[in-house]
Amino acid sequence: MHRISAALAATLTGLFLSQAPAAEPVTLLALGDSLTAGYGLDPAAAFPLKLEQALKARGHDVVVINAGVSGDTAAQGAARLEWSLTDDVDGVIVELGANDALRGLDPAQAEAALKGILDALASRKLPVLIAGMRAPPNLGPDYAAAFEGMYARLAARSGALIYPFFLEGVAADPKLNQADGLHPTPEGVDAIVARILPSVEALLALAKK
Repeated sequence: MHRISAALAATLTGLFLSQAPAAEPVTLLALGDSLTAGYGLDPAAAFPLKLEQALKARGHDVVVINAGVSGDTAAQGAARLEWSLTDDVDGVIVELGANDALRGLDPAQAEAALKGILDALASRKLPVLIAGMRAPPNLGPDYAAAFEGMYARLAARSGALIYPFFLEGVAADPKLNQADGLHPTPEGVDAIVARILPSVEALLALAKK
């Protein structure tokens, strides 16, 4: 009798486990411009997919959605935020502002747009990692201070995580950039991923809560 009960229990346990739903992967949205989209690269070499692969190699069950659009300013990114978000998004990486600086637009305009993005994500209780940018040196120190300082201000105000400079270790290195000097090569993307990975893992930790 005992043996029959044990066998039955084992069968029922196996049946229960086989029917239990698999855990859903954590889904991150990478909202950005050409640096996120993968301008000039094979789709497989774009930042979101390379990041996803690196995170999986470290044992994370994660999907990273590429919501990068080449040429987008911060305001344009904000305008498409709502339709970029899906119900399965658990956290967001915001990489915007480079095109604002390249066009010499008023930093206050970019800051207002980024604030709108962060406010919208806060209303959905989604954790955020802001990837900062630097202004071209030809725009002068006052512009650079206003532009580069906005990322820290926004992060402090919203409680978002911050990675100060998305192109850290890659900008101005001809070996890691395409001929235009602005967009990373596949090797440049690898370097970005390696440096930003700890910050994204911190975002994942918040997204899982």
